[in-house]
Amino acid sequence: MRSSDLLDLIVIGAGASGLFLSLLAARRGLSVTVLEHGPATGRKLRASGGGRCNLTNLAAGPEDYFSDNPHFCRSALARFTPAEALAAFAEFGLAFEEKAPGQMFCVQGARRLAEALEAACREAGARIVLNCPVRAVTGPAPFRVETGTGIFEAPRLAVACGGPSWPNLGASDLAFRLARQFGLDVVEPRPALVPLVLSGGQARLCRDLAGLSLADARVSCGGRSFLGGLLFTHRGLSGPAVLEASCLWRPGLEVAVDFLPGRDLEDLLRQGRGEFRGLTKTFLRRLLPDRLVAALAPPGAAERPLAQLSNAELAETARAFQNFTATPSDTEGLAKAEVTAGGVDTRDISSKTMECRKIPGLFFLGEALDVTGRLGGFNLQWAWSSAAAAAASL
Repeated sequence: MRSSDLLDLIVIGAGASGLFLSLLAARRGLSVTVLEHGPATGRKLRASGGGRCNLTNLAAGPEDYFSDNPHFCRSALARFTPAEALAAFAEFGLAFEEKAPGQMFCVQGARRLAEALEAACREAGARIVLNCPVRAVTGPAPFRVETGTGIFEAPRLAVACGGPSWPNLGASDLAFRLARQFGLDVVEPRPALVPLVLSGGQARLCRDLAGLSLADARVSCGGRSFLGGLLFTHRGLSGPAVLEASCLWRPGLEVAVDFLPGRDLEDLLRQGRGEFRGLTKTFLRRLLPDRLVAALAPPGAAERPLAQLSNAELAETARAFQNFTATPSDTEGLAKAEVTAGGVDTRDISSKTMECRKIPGLFFLGEALDVTGRLGGFNLQWAWSSAAAAAASL
């Protein structure tokens, strides 16, 4: 089958950004074909938020994203805001609720949102071809995409097939291979929003504490700190604060954890020394989980009355809980990563249109680009905003 005569735009990837671009482009009267190598559209989208779909964050701004070119996302986010994303999806009859500050979830769930987006694309006239693996791409003028289904040609090609995180959902590195083929630089892809793996004695500590969670911890890495939940696993550390810190982690970097954020444990111990008559570990258990106290409190201090501790011992005890440091040996990898950090170098891409500066008609969107959002709806907002930027330029 040959499908080349009437196409204005080919989109590779029927994920969040690819579908949204296709919808907006088709509504502008363009002839659009979406090529999806898998059996269904929006597979990551359907699984997002544990199936609940945190589709945006009301506070989304450039500071919520990680990139080697940190200002790149500013224009697209400003031109298609979270409020506009909610308005766009409300047209499909969907409702939303704020489950945490700024985090907007689809009441009907991720599957319903993905189905509504696909249906809207088809209604607007976009053609979606499933089970259509890409075999080769050449171009431009025009771009020619050879697939297992046939050959497609168009003057514009949008690569919206994401990164290789969640390989069990069919994710691949196709976007990065195509970028390199066309001479674009790719920032080294790596797992992000992913648990961290510890080794040696700290791995044993984590195994002993596996299953212990804290609602609030501050995790610092690469010059930034993240406040949120923390979970000890059999291999290391997880939880929202750790996942966000993983976006900045590189081999050799240290991670620091404050298990009592917003409070000065040394000052609390000093006050308690004059008032509390029990053992130090008993005092600590008023503030922190028993298992954590047993694992981290300096033994020489924990088993003695708090009133007997010196200033140096108070400081050492406080550091154990408010400056716990570890050097992860690895992450849990792409199979456990929610997103792929790195990607197509945005210095080669127009921040206003997502079009390659050197190759007119070639666009990269969403996770394919070196733009990674924090937890809480930021990555889907980037999918919508980058797609809207590209659509506006067509």
